[in-house]
Amino acid sequence: MRQVQTAVLERDTTFVSDFATEPYEVAWAGEARWFVHTLAASGDDTEVRLVTQISPDGLTWCDLDGHEHVVTGPGLVTWPVGQFGQWLRLRGTVAGQSPSTTMRIYLTVKS
Repeated sequence: MRQVQTAVLERDTTFVSDFATEPYEVAWAGEARWFVHTLAASGDDTEVRLVTQISPDGLTWCDLDGHEHVVTGPGLVTWPVGQFGQWLRLRGTVAGQSPSTTMRIYLTVKS
């Protein structure tokens, strides 16, 4: 039987500058998918650039593939993650004039 788990890494969190989620150990999983729900965004030209990061130990990080997912307003975005090894986290870059964005970030993994 396959195992499935969903981790809520950020819940109604407001970001005004760059951030990284808490690391999540996923060595047992064969598949992963991010879900990022933007609840609100304010400021001029606010955008959040999101990049999946991987780590062998949960301490030292690198971008998985360099692909950025750009969020510019409220809504839900999702993308799969493959060949990730031991640990996952999400790195976010918040840009714009007086930017502010409130988000929920979920990581769903299964064996």
